Parts: sequence; C-alpha cells; structure tokens
Amino acid sequence: MVRLFHVSDVHFGAEDPAAIAWFSRAVADEQPDAVVMTGDLTMRATTREFQAGGDWLRSLNVPVTLEVGNHDIPYYWDPLRRLFAPYTRYAAVEQMIERPLTIAGVTIVPLKTISRAQWRVDQSKGRVSRGSLNNALALLDSAPKDGLIFVAAHHPLIEGLNTGSGRTRRGDTALTALAAAGADAVLSGHVHDPFDIPVERAGRTLRMVGAGTLSQRVRSTPASFNELLVDGKSLIVTARRMGDLSSQ
Repeated sequence: MVRLFHVSDVHFGAEDPAAIAWFSRAVADEQPDAVVMTGDLTMRATTREFQAGGDWLRSLNVPVTLEVGNHDIPYYWDPLRRLFAPYTRYAAVEQMIERPLTIAGVTIVPLKTISRAQWRVDQSKGRVSRGSLNNALALLDSAPKDGLIFVAAHHPLIEGLNTGSGRTRRGDTALTALAAAGADAVLSGHVHDPFDIPVERAGRTLRMVGAGTLSQRVRSTPASFNELLVDGKSLIVTARRMGDLSSQ
C-alpha cells in the first residue's frame, strides 16, 4: 500500500505554526511515501517566504513535489517582475517544483494552472495553457498503465465542487483530455476546503480531490490535509482535520 499526504495553501508569511507543526509530526510519525504540495507555499512570493517554505519541506525528509500557486508569483503591484521575472525567487524550492514522481505504482504528473497575465480582472484564477496541458499529456503517455496516475495542479479544473472557485480557463477541456489519457484523479488546492468528487469525462470516472489549508486563512474547514491510500487500483481519500481525535 502507498500512502501520500496531499497538502496545499500553506501560505508562509500567513502560515499557522500549530498546523505546520501538526503536519510535520504526522509525517515524522507515519512516514508517507511522498508529499504532494499543490501550490501557494507562500503568501507574497518573497525570497524569505520561499526560504522558510523550502526549509520546512526539506525537513520532512520524504519525496516532495510542489506546484506553483497564484500566491507564488509576484503580486499585481509589481507588474514588471510578475510579467518578466516571476520565477527568480524560487531558488530555495527549485528542485521540487513540478517534479514528476513515480512511487510503487503511483505516478504524480504536474499541471501548471497559473498565468502571469490574463484578459480578466481577477488574475488569481486559473488557466491551463496549451503548452502546460501538452507537457502533462506527454508525461501521462509515458507513465506506467498498471497503477494509478494523479495530476497535481493548484486550481480546481472545473466549478461546482464546493463553495470556492478556481474559474480555471480551459480547465474543462484539460480535464477531458487528461481523462482520455488515463488520469485517475486531479489533486488541487486554492479553495482552502477539502473535497473528493467523482467526475465523468471521456467515458471514464476520475476523482477531483482538493486539499484544505495549513494557513491562518481558513474558510469553512479547520486546518487540514488529505491522506491518500493506494492499494492497487483502489484509492481512499481521507481529509484529516486538525483537532479531530482520529487525525492526531
């Protein structure tokens, strides 16, 4: 059996120290096979925040793959850096970003959903470019077909999963293409509340799985992360909430 911890929206700079410590203890005690971090490691994409986040992820001492969230590129009031040098502060986490992982029959494929500029007012929302989708599809094509394949993104690809919103442009198109290519689940964050919902696309059922937050910016759910248990082709997802006796 493979155990993965799926965490998102830690927001170093606005992190919850108690939630960070709780998650770190869970990793140390249970030794998951990997940690999948689906974006917004930082709050304002500063070098200091990336350093703190990178130090924390390395301290877990398990394989980590990290997606980039909308908070992980410079804000709108720094338009030149956002447009022309959005990734220059990533040094502390560069080796983890969009890192494909294959662990004992489970493959994690990255899918970038952030954009440095879009034709809409709210730049925090998601967008799947053709290049990003093609990169993910190429990795899916080369992934072993005898296990499960998870796609890791920051934004939910479609709406209606919970009360939050990713409003991801080309997300539904991407979801259909990923399903047709053999993806079994799409892991995401952004909305700060967990969910696990089956969706029918391309004649197949795949799971849309969202993680909560370990930051102070909680919404309807306390600080939480997802535990993913994989046994062959079976996937069990448990949202573990800080404060629940079963999650201690």
